[in-house]
Amino acid sequence: MPQNRQLNDQKKQKAHYSGKKKCHTQKAQLIINQATLEIIATAFDNGTTHDFKLFKANHAGIDPEIICLADSGYQGLTKLHRNSETPKKKSKNKPLTAEEKERNRLLSQRRIFCEHVIGKLKIFRILKERYRNRRKRFGLRFNLIAALYNMSLAIKWLLQEV
Repeated sequence: MPQNRQLNDQKKQKAHYSGKKKCHTQKAQLIINQATLEIIATAFDNGTTHDFKLFKANHAGIDPEIICLADSGYQGLTKLHRNSETPKKKSKNKPLTAEEKERNRLLSQRRIFCEHVIGKLKIFRILKERYRNRRKRFGLRFNLIAALYNMSLAIKWLLQEV
């Protein structure tokens, strides 16, 4: 009987193992309003799940009028969402032209606000270090941290108006 339990535990752990990070991980994804820097939506999955697969599963119904700025992990996003931009990747035999490099640089300048929000969320050490709680509760705790961040933005805006 103990062997069956060990096998089940190993299967559960394997689902969370990230070959890139070489440890068991959780994946969180954010959609941010660039004008207000407010977190609009979140999605969560095992660390083994690819970013684009997570996006397709959770945010495929995004409004077509919204401009979606994504990193290079979301290649092919324009097939799902016409109004999206991803950086151009160089191929093995064909380097990027100067125009493509400039376009990538401009896209990065527009995307940096998202990275700043992610950095502010990582002030909460639960997001940047090993997650030591129950995996089922990761989404709940991440949403609570996102709500705290959004509330701090709202308070900041209220204080500026006064």
